[in-house]
Amino acid sequence: MGGQQAGRMSQVKAKAPQLDDVSKQIIAELQEDGRRSYAAIGKAVGLSEAAVRQRVQRLVDTGVVQVVAVTDPVEVGFARQAMIGIKASGELEPIADALADIAEIAYVVITAGSYDFLAEVVCESDDHLLDIVSRQIRTIPGVVSTETHVYLKLRKQTYAWGVR
Repeated sequence: MGGQQAGRMSQVKAKAPQLDDVSKQIIAELQEDGRRSYAAIGKAVGLSEAAVRQRVQRLVDTGVVQVVAVTDPVEVGFARQAMIGIKASGELEPIADALADIAEIAYVVITAGSYDFLAEVVCESDDHLLDIVSRQIRTIPGVVSTETHVYLKLRKQTYAWGVR
C-alpha cells in the first residue's frame, strides 16, 4: 500500500508467460526479500545474474510481479484506513475503473456476495475519508450505497503466499 501504487496489476503490457519452476523460485526469493540482488537470486536458483535480471524484467513487464516498497501507512502520514463495501447497479467494469482512478484507493475488487466491490482506502484523517466516500465514491454513476469498515489496528499484512 503506502499511497499511490506503482501500477495496477490489471494493466498488463504483454501476455503473462507460463511460469516454469525457476521463475517460481525467483518469485519466492523476491517475496522473501524484494531487495535481494540478482546475483544472490541467481546463486539460489542456478542462473546467472543476467539471466535472473531478464526473467525479473519479463515478470514485471507482463504484470506477474511488482517490486515495491510496502510501508506502514500510519508511519508515513496516513492515519486512517478503511475497507469500503460498495453496492452498485448496471455494468460493473466502468465503476471499477472509476474507483481505481481514485488515488487514495489502494485495492479494488469486484466481488460476489453482499457487495459488488470492496475498495481499500488509505487516508490522512477521518475528514479525508469522509471526502473520499461522500464526494468521490458516492458520486460515481451506478454506485447505490456504501458501507465503510474503519480499521482500528492492522494485525497482519503479508505478500509471501508463495507460488503454485
